[in-house]
Amino acid sequence: MPNHTTAPAYGNERLQQTTLWTALITPFLPDESIDFATLSQLAKEQDAAGNGILLLGSTGEALAMTQDEQQAIIRHVCDMSLSVPLMVGVGGFQLHQQLQWLDFLKNYPIDALLLPVPLYAKPGATSQQKWFSRLLDASKWPCMIYNVPSRTGVALDEQVLGLLADHPNAWAVKEASGSAENFSRYYHSAPSLKFFCGDDGLLVDFIAKGACGLVSVAANAWPEATARYVRQSLDLAGSSNQSEPSFKTLWQQAGNSLFCAANPIPVKALMKHQGRIASAELRPPLYSEELSELAPLLEADTAVNQWTASR
Repeated sequence: MPNHTTAPAYGNERLQQTTLWTALITPFLPDESIDFATLSQLAKEQDAAGNGILLLGSTGEALAMTQDEQQAIIRHVCDMSLSVPLMVGVGGFQLHQQLQWLDFLKNYPIDALLLPVPLYAKPGATSQQKWFSRLLDASKWPCMIYNVPSRTGVALDEQVLGLLADHPNAWAVKEASGSAENFSRYYHSAPSLKFFCGDDGLLVDFIAKGACGLVSVAANAWPEATARYVRQSLDLAGSSNQSEPSFKTLWQQAGNSLFCAANPIPVKALMKHQGRIASAELRPPLYSEELSELAPLLEADTAVNQWTASR
């Protein structure tokens, strides 16, 4: 069984203790403007559940927003003085813009950055190493390197990850390839880094291979239940009980339901049904008509609520 006890690499204790990060949605009003009142409400819910908040990831539709809108979200959430750590996404494929983004963020009390493989360009190993090295050098925060080939078009190179692990600002990895076998290869290529599962339904399998937590879409819809799911999964990994937990299938199905259409279409539809957001508005190129039915989401919601009530 992997050892999940890691000496803090940074003085930020709350960062080191966070095992669940919610990739927060960006709520929009029907006219597609940012709904800041609801954003505050959602951030407070995550704070109350003790979940770290990832702002401006792909779930937050960051690349569909203007730079001014992205900056406004950072200012707004940072002004809330939340007790949980904040991580901010660094996306796209234009290095100069990303370096400018890091320069902007230096003025705000954030705790970490999320650095995905550059999208669209499909860089190879040498290009990936140079890209990440430039961003790591420019960062003043711990960085989580993000592997999500389904979105970026190319996988993170394992040997590059091993080389980047020695950088003082390399802190963690979000692994979202969808394969426990792939996860294991990345984990063994950079064992000094902390590894987080990037697929809600695969958490139990990823923890068994070394993951220390989850970066979650599901926690938008179920903040407290997802936190419980992570705690129980980690507790099980640290126990002598090697049987599969009874909740594994439930969370696999719940996680799958949130990807029955492009993320974050399903989770916004569910949150509107829950009454937690007034509008499930999206930014192009995503449209709600892509979601053909609510039934899988409603079934998942019922199952998670029943599981939560059963404790």
